Amino acid sequence: MLQRLYDILFEFREYVLVTCLVILSIILMAMNDNPQVRRIRSAATVVFGIVQDRFGIIPRYIGLRAENDLLRRTNIELADEVQRLREAKLENLRIRQLIGLKNDIPYPLIAAHVINKNLNLLRNTITLDVGTADSVQLQMPVVGDGGLVGMVTAVTEHYAVVNILLNTDFRASARDQRSRVDGIVACDGKTLAFKNVPKTRDVAVGDVVTTSEYSSTFPPEIRIGLVSTSSEQSNVLFKTIVLQPGVDFVKLEEVFVVHYVASKERTELELKSSAPRPVK
Repeated sequence: MLQRLYDILFEFREYVLVTCLVILSIILMAMNDNPQVRRIRSAATVVFGIVQDRFGIIPRYIGLRAENDLLRRTNIELADEVQRLREAKLENLRIRQLIGLKNDIPYPLIAAHVINKNLNLLRNTITLDVGTADSVQLQMPVVGDGGLVGMVTAVTEHYAVVNILLNTDFRASARDQRSRVDGIVACDGKTLAFKNVPKTRDVAVGDVVTTSEYSSTFPPEIRIGLVSTSSEQSNVLFKTIVLQPGVDFVKLEEVFVVHYVASKERTELELKSSAPRPVK
């Protein structure tokens, strides 16, 4: 090892000698207190400072760029975290409203998330992430924090399709909560209407319309919406009543499927009594 080091020093002996002499000269100049040497040291210090200031921008630029990248990544992460917290807060508010709804309905409820919507058709529907594996059956009502959403019309093991209030096939027996006037809620593809209400009946703007006990599909007293307009035409026997749904279907994300099945005995009896009797 020493022999190898000696060989290297011998091979570069000129460079080693010059380096030693330069170091010795610097030491002697530093120790020399001669006025000329002090001026040289001062000039060298000024020159070194200028050079260092000019070339020092390079590492500063590199450092600032790295710091800027770090701040950008941190900002993105914080923005993402804020968005997740905001979404969690909104979901918490929706769940609280649904829990309040759950306490108002005396039937078992199955929680579900809306995973698809068709809101630009005459037959508007939503798709839920629950099915027969969760005890969901055909014709079960679906409710949200604003009231009635619709009815299950198709179901598989893990998914269900719901005809919402704004579906042209939807029908529900309903009642004005204030005046107890009965009618039928249906959609014509444009508006949700409270139909079959005679002109003589008392229905006013702002009244709450709910499901009635006359329905064999929906439990009574589930909020459907508010009366937004009520008008009459001279050549028509019934009022023209437009409802504002209690549920905002555009923002709808969480719902409950109501484990409510119509009484088979009642349905069979009503069908039997309404069937035409044979002529004797």
